[in-house]
Amino acid sequence: MNEVKRTAQARSGGKVLADAMVAQGVTHAFCVPGESYLDLLDGLYSVRNQLQLITCRFEAGAVHMAEAHGKLTGKPGVAIVTRGPGACHAAIGVHVAMQDSTPLVLLVGQIPVEETDRESFQEVDYRRMFSPIAKWVTQIDDAKRIPEIIAHAFDIATSGRPGPVVIAISEEMQKHQVTVPDIGPAEVFPPHPAPEAMARLRDMLATAERPLAILGGSGWTAEGRKAIAKFLVAHDLPVCVSFRRQSLFDGTHANFVGDLGVGADAGLVAHAREADLILAIGTRLGEPVSQGYTLFDFAGAQPIIHVHPEQSEIGRVHRPALGIPCDLNAFAEAANAMAPVASTAWSGWRETLRASRLKQAEAPDYEGPLNLARALQALEKALPDDTIFTTDAGNFATWPTRFMHLKDGQDFLGPTNGAMGYGVPSAIGAKIVHPNRTVICFVGDGGFLMTGQEIATAFHHAVNPIILVFNNQMYGTIRMYQERTYPNRVSGTALTNPDFAKFIEAFGGHGEIVEATDELVPAVQRALASGKPAIVEIRTNPEQVTNRVTISDLRASAGGTATPAPRIPAPRRTTPRPR
Repeated sequence: MNEVKRTAQARSGGKVLADAMVAQGVTHAFCVPGESYLDLLDGLYSVRNQLQLITCRFEAGAVHMAEAHGKLTGKPGVAIVTRGPGACHAAIGVHVAMQDSTPLVLLVGQIPVEETDRESFQEVDYRRMFSPIAKWVTQIDDAKRIPEIIAHAFDIATSGRPGPVVIAISEEMQKHQVTVPDIGPAEVFPPHPAPEAMARLRDMLATAERPLAILGGSGWTAEGRKAIAKFLVAHDLPVCVSFRRQSLFDGTHANFVGDLGVGADAGLVAHAREADLILAIGTRLGEPVSQGYTLFDFAGAQPIIHVHPEQSEIGRVHRPALGIPCDLNAFAEAANAMAPVASTAWSGWRETLRASRLKQAEAPDYEGPLNLARALQALEKALPDDTIFTTDAGNFATWPTRFMHLKDGQDFLGPTNGAMGYGVPSAIGAKIVHPNRTVICFVGDGGFLMTGQEIATAFHHAVNPIILVFNNQMYGTIRMYQERTYPNRVSGTALTNPDFAKFIEAFGGHGEIVEATDELVPAVQRALASGKPAIVEIRTNPEQVTNRVTISDLRASAGGTATPAPRIPAPRRTTPRPR
């Protein structure tokens, strides 16, 4: 627990704010500076030996970095932005934190209180703006209340279903001199599952023949993940993960059967329909997991045991046979301590699901010199066992999900709300949290040019993530839907890109271009050996719009002419590729 400073000395509101963050254990804050919080910046200068301020280039990037910090640490990531445009830019990161259930605290500079409701320069009512996408939105106008409100914000961000809190800080409040003590975090024991609920779970498991466990949610500790894995393996349960939660279970283990999310294997979806018991642990059973709310019966015809830290999420859409509201790690410990079911009737069922997973992870013979599936499988074997992966949103993201298997000890961060522009900032945030671990980012050409300028933050703060840019010169996901509905009528989805390797070289980083299968692993190894922030541009075949279908396939199935998409020449390098 942090040692809380008790002082009788008057301090400015900006200094009290900085001290309040330190009292809550904040080690990093991600910001784009603004005149609306100059006094907080001055307060942060006074605690610079306790709290590192990370200067970013765009507010969305700053909040994505803070959100990645929250995912990896389980403590609220902190971002600070200025009023008006700064807050609007930051909103997408708040939405990511909400749908990903990530603890986050966003501080937003605000206009002077006396100018409220005059449509003052950059005035926004943040309670109205953020209330649909945050757990709590408030404003501090009285400097004496700073410690109280900050402490409460951190409690809210981490309690129940974790999520974002937004706090507006009025400009003149930061200048006021007040005498007020700091408030540290409270010691709160997490809610445990009711013993009778665990007994009921055991009875339901004992009578099942085709059970399926789905792991999801946030707030898992290393101990919690280990305990839930022991429970699931001891009962030989087939285990899948929810959308972009690959690090919750060892993908190389015989009990892992895939992920239920966007681009899920049709075989797994079919098996999920056949299951006679769903053990949903942590997941909200939201739209991606439920395949657009079509996979499970709303009224509960298919028995569901739903374990979630927020009771209001249990039965929100799908009526469970048993709901267990509790802390996920507490549930994991209780489940692991439970006397195992004496005999199970589903060993063959689990083997069938595992075989289906391995079959769909086999690399097809894709056309062209780059077989991305085989390249990624080779990369999987070459990376350290504690690698952190981050991903942006887009069709490219389904390639590593399908063809790679995360190991126990690796981490995977991705936006479950499908936010493009997440990958690069989250990789930088991850590298700041764990500077000694390898961080690999998967991002498309579209997403990279939304927030790729944040690579400057990596150089500024001396961290070196490796960014893999999948370049097919289009907004691939939208093009896929476009070709399904309006074949051959390409509108708004083609892109013109730079030479991404030269982009990073302009900063003094390491750039590579990959155009063939056997080039990816050596390129990444050279990038790692450089010790610099690096981009490996992977020039993919635009005709192969997903890992399962081509544009010609989509056009043919939509009744159009099965003609391949024209390939726009990518920029050519004037200097040879690094070798």
